[in-house]
Amino acid sequence: MRWAGAAIAAATCLLGTLAACAPPTSSDDEGGGGSLPASQLSDVDVDTPELANLKRAAGIDDCPQLDGGVAPVDDGLPDVTLPCLGGGPDVKLSALRGKPTLINVWASWCEPCRRELPVIQQLHESGKVRVIGIDIEDPQPDTAIELAADSGVTYPSMADPGGDSKPGLLVATVPQTVFVDDQGRIAGTARKEYSSYEMLAADVREHLGVRP
Repeated sequence: MRWAGAAIAAATCLLGTLAACAPPTSSDDEGGGGSLPASQLSDVDVDTPELANLKRAAGIDDCPQLDGGVAPVDDGLPDVTLPCLGGGPDVKLSALRGKPTLINVWASWCEPCRRELPVIQQLHESGKVRVIGIDIEDPQPDTAIELAADSGVTYPSMADPGGDSKPGLLVATVPQTVFVDDQGRIAGTARKEYSSYEMLAADVREHLGVRP
């Protein structure tokens, strides 16, 4: 698989300096995939014909069409607009409202992210919560789409190669999952790998009041 190189990079991080790979300390911080790369990746092109073809072949949904004119809410998502990975409508994070939403922050170089993608997909298939990813600081968007395809993922992901969403979402490690209520307010954040659907469903019930 073409993402084997990313797996090696993730393993190197996990075997390297623990301080660099450890997530921030909090009640929901139970282990992360490593600190984000320091390189500047803002110029990575995430909308090319090749990427669009990969996304289409994988059956990955387009990002949602949202009302970009809505104002941010208190305790809500940051007023940051991100492109859709593989093409499609841009997404203004602060406009993600109207239904309970789970945002999974991930990257193809993150070992725990790769393991939990099928679990996140199960929630998407339940239809109870809108699921969308953010592929963050990832130098290889083609690898990210191929990984999603190999994992059976059909929910869309935004792309954030430059890490623009990190300050507003307080991203210090990945994977990170953000629970957003139907008013667009952040109801909870988890910095841990979801190793089972039961584990994820319990947090969805706790933070969003939804039984998936």
